[in-house]
Amino acid sequence: MFAATPATTGIASFMDLMGQVMSQPEYKDAPRVFVIVDNGSDHRGQAAISRLRKAHANAVMIHTPVHASWLNQVEIVFSVIQKKVITPSDFASTSTLSQTLLAFVGRYNLTARPFNWKFSADDLTALLRRISQREQAPAGQHADLPPAA
Repeated sequence: MFAATPATTGIASFMDLMGQVMSQPEYKDAPRVFVIVDNGSDHRGQAAISRLRKAHANAVMIHTPVHASWLNQVEIVFSVIQKKVITPSDFASTSTLSQTLLAFVGRYNLTARPFNWKFSADDLTALLRRISQREQAPAGQHADLPPAA
């Protein structure tokens, strides 16, 4: 996990964080790096896509759909940070908050493991097929059952 606690947000802060990420050999040397972002003002639109591509030729910015935070995996990380680090929010200063957040990231990176998705593309296809069959079944008949004789 990469983290930064700039004094302000904005395009410069976002690009600084991207510079931190893209300077790592596994990203700098990769043929393509997909940077998935929401539509926040720091990285919205074609200008942001062009700016990132100009700074890092192998970076490809992908925007999540508007109002689809549930698709944005970083929202899960933010939820963990909210529960484990920020609540209760009784920090003496923003400097103390920054130190606490960065210490959490350091500890997290020592123990983090990749998430092993068990729900495959085939599972999704089968689920969508079952849903479609249910929607097309005549009233009173369950699509997974043979028609009554």
